[in-house]
Amino acid sequence: MNRSALVNIFAKRVIEATDYLDDDKVYLINQILGIVGESSYMVAPEDSDLEKLSTLDILDQLIMLSKNNGTLANRQMNEDMLGAQLMNLFVPIPSQVNKLFWTYYQVSPESATNYLFELSKRSNYIKTREISQNISFPAPTNYGELQITINLSKPEKDPKAIAAMSHESNQKLQYPASQLARENEGYWGRLDYAARTNHRVVPLTLGGETWYFQYSPYAYFNEHAIVLSQTIRPMHIDEENMARLLEFVTQFPDYFIGSNADLPIVGGSILSHDHFQAGRYELPMAKAAIKQKIHIANVTLDEAGVLNWPMTAIRLIDKNKNKLLKAAMHVIKIWHVYDDTSLSIKSYDENGTPHHTVTPIVRYRHGRYEIDLVLRDNNVSDVFPDGIFHPHPDVQHIKKENIGLIEVMGLAILPPRLKKELVAVEDFLLEKVDHVASKHQAWADQLLVSHEVNTENVENIVQQSVGQIFKRVLEDAGIFKSNDTGQQGLQKFIHEIE
Repeated sequence: MNRSALVNIFAKRVIEATDYLDDDKVYLINQILGIVGESSYMVAPEDSDLEKLSTLDILDQLIMLSKNNGTLANRQMNEDMLGAQLMNLFVPIPSQVNKLFWTYYQVSPESATNYLFELSKRSNYIKTREISQNISFPAPTNYGELQITINLSKPEKDPKAIAAMSHESNQKLQYPASQLARENEGYWGRLDYAARTNHRVVPLTLGGETWYFQYSPYAYFNEHAIVLSQTIRPMHIDEENMARLLEFVTQFPDYFIGSNADLPIVGGSILSHDHFQAGRYELPMAKAAIKQKIHIANVTLDEAGVLNWPMTAIRLIDKNKNKLLKAAMHVIKIWHVYDDTSLSIKSYDENGTPHHTVTPIVRYRHGRYEIDLVLRDNNVSDVFPDGIFHPHPDVQHIKKENIGLIEVMGLAILPPRLKKELVAVEDFLLEKVDHVASKHQAWADQLLVSHEVNTENVENIVQQSVGQIFKRVLEDAGIFKSNDTGQQGLQKFIHEIE
């Protein structure tokens, strides 16, 4: 490998993809040399083999060069940190990104988001190569087609660790203050903290406050965005934030937006920093039909009803977002204090700790606003110490993590461990091995006796069974079950909100 040729081709790619000019090439070469820790450079002829490589393949070689020459070890850096510094050459400074975003917005909101999304991919902030390794497949159910993804680009998080993090006191000063804080923009990272050198955010105004719009580096769906508050405060689902969700889709009508619930167990992985998730994508829940029409007390809406969905979800639709907000808050306030001990539904414990909240999703479709409110309860019991309305023990071999916003909407984000584990189950069904991991054994035994398995159908059998288990996961997280008792309980709750 000709080191100088490698540096030269990377500088050339930067010029081709950005506003840098050929006159900037010497500057860029020196920046690249400094980042990778090379002290010499000789002008070399074009290398036709390097020309054939993708920019990310060239990046890999530069990172390896830096690793081999001791730069990573000497500077106490990892490969991700160095890669982000190199790819930062593809990104304008924050003020320029902000200016360009809002210039494109004058054309259309879609033009603005297209600009930032493409920039985030081009700079490898959105990990397109890693994301492409994810395993995805559909799962038809009686609620419609769910979507399954075995995530190979983001580490698995434990629900108990998430809850512990949300209660940590600020005994030590941390910078950046949160994984979502604006201060991540341009941050070099640490060995224990992700690099964000090539990261850019765009300020928005929501509810009279400054919020920031950015994309997720893990992109669970198309244009997966995060909208975060400038003020670092705990997640909260209230009228203030519900109004912000409606305001966002007014500004960006081709995106949906939603919020994780604001309580442990039923909430997302970061409860300590107020934020939403958005995107240009129709998740399975958006396609769910209303199975029972309802009325909301003191508000007349275009439509309102309970969705045909494994979790208890109420959809509210109207052209007037103020009416819709009023209706949503009525449902939320009733649910916050609603009890039904026969169904283990308890709004507060003896210490006054709240246990009820919602996962809200907001869209603007066909000239009308939509709000989906998914009822959540984070109580635990002796029988279900991980959560009464959480994946129960018999399905935790597939999904034990919190059921957050994305799962609620029908997209399973399953842990990377399952890639190898599902192959092992397939081998067991084909009698290549005589056992699997103990947590999967009962499931694998059941599949073996209930299916005629061969090499052509084994993968589909396992995948479709995973889909049915994910459906069960959502049903476990649902408040009012689909059985007679659950539906009778649902009618009692509806009576309270009508």
